[in-house]
Amino acid sequence: MYQIKTYNAIAPAGLNTFTADYALNQSEHPDAYLIRSVNLHDESLPTSLKVIVRAGAGVNNVPIKQATANGTAVFNTPGSNANAVKELIIGLLIMASRNLLAATTYSAQHAEADISQRTEHDKTQFNGIELTGKTLAVIGLGHVGSLVANAALNLGMNVIGYDPYLSADAAWNIAKQVQRAATLPDAVKNADFVTVHVPKNADTYHLIDEKALAAMPAGVQLFNYSRLGIVDNTAVISALTTKKVAHYYTDFGETQLAEHPAVTVTPHIGGSTIEAEINGATQAARTIMTYLETGNVHAAINLPDLNVPFNAAYRFTIIHQNVPNMVSQITAKLATANLNIATMANAAKNQTAYTIIDVDDLQQLSQTDLITELNKIPAVIRVRLLKQSVNL
Repeated sequence: MYQIKTYNAIAPAGLNTFTADYALNQSEHPDAYLIRSVNLHDESLPTSLKVIVRAGAGVNNVPIKQATANGTAVFNTPGSNANAVKELIIGLLIMASRNLLAATTYSAQHAEADISQRTEHDKTQFNGIELTGKTLAVIGLGHVGSLVANAALNLGMNVIGYDPYLSADAAWNIAKQVQRAATLPDAVKNADFVTVHVPKNADTYHLIDEKALAAMPAGVQLFNYSRLGIVDNTAVISALTTKKVAHYYTDFGETQLAEHPAVTVTPHIGGSTIEAEINGATQAARTIMTYLETGNVHAAINLPDLNVPFNAAYRFTIIHQNVPNMVSQITAKLATANLNIATMANAAKNQTAYTIIDVDDLQQLSQTDLITELNKIPAVIRVRLLKQSVNL
């Protein structure tokens, strides 16, 4: 029986994805955490914890280094809320182009006025523009950015995309009419609207800074529904003052943005739909089951991809440091135990490596001893022994 500990409100559809081999919140020694927004940075991770999956896009609330040192794989659920964010961006583009926020504010303030006269007189101040023929720069063409780009094309917009890290698989999701820019300044130089959809890391922190804003035409409208810190808010405030940026829309509030008339802050609702929560929870549950039952890894934050068909009777999965001579040390231990290797695979990601070894015959009495011997290898972090459908 696998033990799962959940944090936050997880969609019931996700929890119902688990099979009868899984128990929820019944042990202080969980095999897995299923989380959303809980901050784990001040938590001590139990040694029993083999995997953490966040039902959402980011993992800023997970202590990745601590998890890796603990031998705990970390996953998120990329793409599970992509459609939700896309629809919000498209809605905001329409609101921005038609001055809907200002118009509804006006109506609320003049509810007592003679609508037939007052509004007819004043409505021209809210004249907007049509999106057809306007240019949208999409910075980041991953799960969300590609959907936004394609949807904007369907609205008749010219779409310029910029993503120096675009994978071949992701490129297949982007319509051929989306123009690709070689640099960030090239992407934004003629944009009426700029929207940012990149992960937060050392390369993307303050990606939209004073220099990037200077490359945009005057009157541009900017959207950040990616992460706090991707846009330099101090630089944006300055650009708003000079009218370089006409309006800034973001899901991430900061004190300096509060009550600015040209800033619209939404309360982190980009991925907050019922459907996105179900998608994230369901995807997270499936990720947990796949990892615990097979050891296979796809798109982990701290482990390399390794997908090996589990056709043997037993499987060893070994998380270890990415240092020389590890595979030979591991196989030597198996040879000493007189085990024949049916399948072996190894991969590395940065300083961490992952090895899967399948064997057909393993005597019950030797299992604990062999795990002990493998753990004695200095650079080994965690050893797991899996049996078909059963975690031993």
